[in-house]
Amino acid sequence: MGLRLMWRAKAAKLLLGTTALAGGTTIANSDDPFTTIKLCTIVPLRLFRDSVTAASIAFDYEYSLWGLPENSSERLKVKREVHIRSASKLQELCFRNGGIYIKLGQHISQLEYLVPDEYVQIMRESMLNNCPVSSYDQVREVIKKELGEFPDEIFKEFDPVPIASASLAQVHVAQTQDGQKVAVKVQHTHMTDTAAADYATVEFLVNTVHLFFPSFDYRWLVNEVRESLPKELDFLVEAKNSVKCMDNFRRLSPHIADYVYAPKVNWDLSSSKLLTMEFVDGPLINDLKTIQRLGINPRDVSKLVSQTFAEMMFRHGFVHCDPHAANLIVRPMPSGKSSLFGKKKPQLVLLDHGLYKELDDSMRINYAALWKGLIFSDAKTIKENSIKLGAGEDLCVLFAGILTMRPWNRVIDPSVDHLVIHGTDHSELQMYASQYFSEINELLRRLPRVILLMLKTNDCLRAVNNSLLQGSSLETFFIVGSVSSKAVIEAKFSQRLSLLSWLNAWLEKISVDARLLGMQIALWILQLQRSLTL
Repeated sequence: MGLRLMWRAKAAKLLLGTTALAGGTTIANSDDPFTTIKLCTIVPLRLFRDSVTAASIAFDYEYSLWGLPENSSERLKVKREVHIRSASKLQELCFRNGGIYIKLGQHISQLEYLVPDEYVQIMRESMLNNCPVSSYDQVREVIKKELGEFPDEIFKEFDPVPIASASLAQVHVAQTQDGQKVAVKVQHTHMTDTAAADYATVEFLVNTVHLFFPSFDYRWLVNEVRESLPKELDFLVEAKNSVKCMDNFRRLSPHIADYVYAPKVNWDLSSSKLLTMEFVDGPLINDLKTIQRLGINPRDVSKLVSQTFAEMMFRHGFVHCDPHAANLIVRPMPSGKSSLFGKKKPQLVLLDHGLYKELDDSMRINYAALWKGLIFSDAKTIKENSIKLGAGEDLCVLFAGILTMRPWNRVIDPSVDHLVIHGTDHSELQMYASQYFSEINELLRRLPRVILLMLKTNDCLRAVNNSLLQGSSLETFFIVGSVSSKAVIEAKFSQRLSLLSWLNAWLEKISVDARLLGMQIALWILQLQRSLTL
């Protein structure tokens, strides 16, 4: 009983300290102290909501699973039901609190290797484009504060109803005075202030949960949000990211530069909390029916997505780290180009450039070499580069499993389609996630934050490709293998090499090209077999 009282006293001190810290941080960072003081009254309420939700979820698991034998069919059935109830409670908490909570919910929706599938599905279905909306009066005030006039004074037309709303901002369609159709991204009112307060409350909750349950260590996730959120809240940083991204494609990947696009920024009508961009029309990347109705083959879209992000990760070292379905649009190539079979060639439009990560040359090449090893089932290369990236010798096998969502025996299987995930594999993956929960948390704690963002990007791309193809594809892995191998070979040739080293690099290039050709032939055969069975 004494120990329990000590825990409660410690938690109470943490609660008071965090509330004070959140309030002080919020007031100090605010442009409007009077409004912020009022906002600070929300912090204890949100912290109370957080605590009640966490306690409710914990109690539901303890009570519902009490006395049920481990691994019994009844326990598994009840656990799935608790997962659904708990995920729904967490979803409701995120929507009620908004802001940073929705951002965290979006992160959770991508953690297939760490959280139960019920959480992934419920969060993914609701967190991408069903976020809370600011009122038009609030939007007017933000625009007035940023540009000096109300929207009806600046724009020829301004639709008060947003076409999309995300965790940090919402988008309105407008027309400039010269008749250009634009998308105006407006930050949610007082987002900067509430973000500071919300971060403090979330950090308190995560630290408290870790204090009582050491195996539940999500502090790495909170740390990542703390580092990335200020950049995402500055829309001028986002605008500059989009320009740099397109410049990288023109300089480093000219062969696909025309197929990747970012809306042009209207700098005169943009600020840190307001971003005015060219309006680009087209279906979201998971809208299969509309994509097909436009005469575009979803398989071509999947290949373009894989090529685009492989180029970013392995050759540019400047990576869009939030490529979920709501941030990717597809449209037919403006030039009207078509494939050999008459299908229109797709152009991928990248939205929301707020979250980018830079890989230095060493990390970029190590990451490319790791993926080259994964594609070619090279256990030695996989382990060497996993260790270089921070996984450690003891967790490099687990790291490979998280990247590919495949167990080690499949990762090093020499068959050409060893990384392709089939429909029956999903329950096996969830079993591995449950079995190695503590080890996965330890791995995520060790890895550099930039690699954590690569994992998130990887998860987003897997979800996008699954929606396009209803499963994973050998073509995706062929593209990843090709681009990563090219990056590794280019890095070797860029060094000052002796004649012998140059010869070894040249022989490696020939060997890699031959293996890729073998993969391409196998891919053609599989496609032929598939077409003959239709």
